[in-house]
Amino acid sequence: MAEQIATLAGGCFWCVEAVFNDVAGVTQVESGYTGGHAVDPTYKQVCSGTTGHAEAIRVHFDTDVIDYATLLDIFFHTHDPTQLNRQGNDIGTQYRSAVFPTSPEQEAEVRAAIERAQPDWPAPIVTTIEPDAPWYPAEDYHQAYWESEGQSNPYCLATIPPKLAKLRKSYQARLKAGLVA
Repeated sequence: MAEQIATLAGGCFWCVEAVFNDVAGVTQVESGYTGGHAVDPTYKQVCSGTTGHAEAIRVHFDTDVIDYATLLDIFFHTHDPTQLNRQGNDIGTQYRSAVFPTSPEQEAEVRAAIERAQPDWPAPIVTTIEPDAPWYPAEDYHQAYWESEGQSNPYCLATIPPKLAKLRKSYQARLKAGLVA
């Protein structure tokens, strides 16, 4: 198994995490904070919008099963990369659409993925490509939130199922075993 890491920010990390937990080849998804200036920020600090961090996920994936380019295609298909510093009702730089490549090769893949995705969107993609930055895992209660708490949270119930429906419709062959479209 050859493992790589993708760091992605596409709004609320609960929503992005739920999508990637269902993708075959993904071995771990961790919610956290990156791209800011504060050391070891808390959820409350990041939500204030004053730390510069994005709510993000770190996706560990097996490159023998799925490649970085396909993960990026899923990312650009399951959130709105045309919204600047927001996703739906979540507003602020902490909810920005951003990718944090860990190598020049990953950065080139991000640029190619934006080119592939742009025709699917009526407005320009505003996803930023930001330098790899220190990673701070979110508090324990944020991890695997959809599976543990989210299915009884009205916000999650309104936001996550449409994202999962997009994943299941367009990437059925990329779902973990046992998941259906």
